[in-house]
Amino acid sequence: MAAPEPDRMKPEVIVAIDVPQAAAALDLIGKLPDDAWIKIGLELFAREGPAIVSRLANEGRDVFLDLKLHDIPNTVAGAVRNVACLGAKLLTVHASGGESMLRAAAEAAGEAGDGTLRLLAVTVLTSLDNTEMAAVMGPGAEVEAAVGRLAGLARESGVDGVVSSVAECRAVKLSCGEEFLVATPGIRLAHMGADDQKRVATPSVAAQAGADFIVVGRAITGVDDPAEALRGVRAELVAAQENAEKRAR
Repeated sequence: MAAPEPDRMKPEVIVAIDVPQAAAALDLIGKLPDDAWIKIGLELFAREGPAIVSRLANEGRDVFLDLKLHDIPNTVAGAVRNVACLGAKLLTVHASGGESMLRAAAEAAGEAGDGTLRLLAVTVLTSLDNTEMAAVMGPGAEVEAAVGRLAGLARESGVDGVVSSVAECRAVKLSCGEEFLVATPGIRLAHMGADDQKRVATPSVAAQAGADFIVVGRAITGVDDPAEALRGVRAELVAAQENAEKRAR
């Protein structure tokens, strides 16, 4: 299991490029600083395929490929090998695929490409709350318990970390260890609504919870100056870290 890089800001901001075509994506990415992490999701990947991932990686961009792979172990392992060769740095699989699938994915990630691809297992989508969890999994099913169980499974299977909401981040860190990565989507600035997400939080709350990565979309990509918006999010994270250090003294 790869350890997080000790010299990077925590949490690192990943900008979600949720547009349908390469031209719009590249135009948007070109407005961001070179050190910005870029998330490519299903919508863009379904249209443009591996080419956009390899292009960005070849340009030196850190790419988070959010495909949420979920299939039989052999199929997922093959897909992970292919993604590793594209140069992506982070890739998602579904924790609910089970131990055999997760172990196969982790082994493939370590063997393919240059060995730097890290896997994040998706626990419970941030669009779900307890009501919808019970409808899907049965009466009594709760988000927090499901996240904890799936995070433990991912860790035992050799996966590098998980995707969960900020609400479950601290519990995951306490149970799985600080070196176990947690990426948190559902990040909104204080003045924004929740949109299609149910479990949301601000960047500073994510930082306080111990997140390693936060995924930010519209707050950065939906404004006239994405680079300035990213600087604002980073400044909020720095302030949160400084306040935490002051409280600890």
